[in-house]
Amino acid sequence: MSDSTTSIHSSSTTTMDTVSDDVPPESKKKNVCVVGAGMAGLTAARELRREGHAVTVMEQRGDVGGQWLYDPCTDAGDPLGTAAPVRVHSSMYASVRLLSPRECMGVSDFQFLPKHGVPGRDPRRFPGHREVFFYLKDFCDEFRVMEMVRLNTRVVRVAMASDEVVARWKVRSVRVDPETGEEEEEEEEEEVFDAVVVANGHYSQPRLPTITGMREWRRRQLHSHSYRVPDAFRGEAVVLVGSGDSAMDIALDLVSGGGAKSVHISANTPVVVDDKIMTPAMRKMLANHADLHLHPQIHRLHEDGTVIFADGSHLVADSIIYCTGYRYSFPFLDTGGAVAIDEDGCRVGPLFEHTFPPALAPGLSFVGVQKKVFVPWFFEAQGRWIARVLSGRTNLPPVEEMMTAVEEYRRAREVAGVPAKYAHDIGGVNPSVCSNLMMITASSCQEEECDLVCLFFDQETYEFWDKYSELPRREEWKRELTRAILRDIIDDRETFRDLDNDSDSVRQGLQTWLGLSSDDAPHQATAEQEQAHNVQ
Repeated sequence: MSDSTTSIHSSSTTTMDTVSDDVPPESKKKNVCVVGAGMAGLTAARELRREGHAVTVMEQRGDVGGQWLYDPCTDAGDPLGTAAPVRVHSSMYASVRLLSPRECMGVSDFQFLPKHGVPGRDPRRFPGHREVFFYLKDFCDEFRVMEMVRLNTRVVRVAMASDEVVARWKVRSVRVDPETGEEEEEEEEEEVFDAVVVANGHYSQPRLPTITGMREWRRRQLHSHSYRVPDAFRGEAVVLVGSGDSAMDIALDLVSGGGAKSVHISANTPVVVDDKIMTPAMRKMLANHADLHLHPQIHRLHEDGTVIFADGSHLVADSIIYCTGYRYSFPFLDTGGAVAIDEDGCRVGPLFEHTFPPALAPGLSFVGVQKKVFVPWFFEAQGRWIARVLSGRTNLPPVEEMMTAVEEYRRAREVAGVPAKYAHDIGGVNPSVCSNLMMITASSCQEEECDLVCLFFDQETYEFWDKYSELPRREEWKRELTRAILRDIIDDRETFRDLDNDSDSVRQGLQTWLGLSSDDAPHQATAEQEQAHNVQ
């Protein structure tokens, strides 16, 4: 390894989660451990059991859901998250609502249908985080997933069992106190599995920038991982470092009733006239909120609280929130250097198709490393592929071929000028057409690029889908809906969730999806439901 890497140490009737009709013989069934019971782990676990494998899911928290299990607690003693691993897993802030429509966020045979009239449920197209959590709980009930899950169980080490003739994996775990989250004072338990699927998520360990004076700046600094509600910032001048989706959400949270005196977004560009930053949505946000301001990247921080930007402008801030993304982190995993995370925490490798480390496949695999995919739809295909490789129903290429494919994929992105932080964005790169697709986000995309972005996101996603699963593709009306919503986000981030502008083909598809007649197929929640959820 180079010096820049770190070696790793809804349905109306009940669906019985039976194994597939053509399951492999007993000799091909494996005992599999899944690390993590978030969206990726739960989806993969179901696919593994459907293939006939014996599955144990280990989850350190007191319930399933991963990031969607909201935790009001934060790493109070380490708000920047500099000490790895973080003590609080969740990075969810209270006001989170989906950017993607619920129509595109269900597994193939258990759609994320709205539940109208059910207390506590949020039937909107773009519901809050609690609704996603409830969907995952419904998924677990529908397919008896909880039978496989051990809650309050933290995996502390995963390593190959050296004393085994056939490659197997030792998994060491410890019980966690459900009240404190601390490991209980009892002996660690070690078990041996045929395979391990790592699905612990990648939105917990903060990634921080390097800014001159950051250590000396004496006022409040935190990562968005530790942001929950705007109340603590009332009357303050707040600087948000970053201009991605979380920065936009938090900025609006702070200025729309949060009571912050002023909010300043610091984009990662030397000037703020960059077209990737000054989108129509950004212009409207700035016009709608007199206390919201856009600045170029920070040049330096002064101990007295002064923030100096690249254009020479400056202000005295009370708090800085770093909305700068997350590092991949697998503190429990010991592969003897066969898998590594790069210095910036942005690339895990080598991973064939972002899933299998060639030298350790198929006994070790990863679900959920990819970004910019529709979930859990993509996790379903990934989990099915892993399950079938483990059962012998399908085979991986030879190790040498997988390594070659990994290197060619990396080199193509490098030649295309794609930054390392987008190493696992699966949105596709075609250097002959567009070299910067991976740098486009919902908050930085120009309208003319929208269809091109969707095209290549679809392209690489469907290439994976077609090669490794037998599941049907997403319906065309859902793809059309996705493109329309991305255009709406680019135009006005504050209002896109409330628009009623579906095309006729989308409305027709939606009616079929809901299973209702055209007369009673609700497109959005009622105004009363919208108001009720805004108050919560």
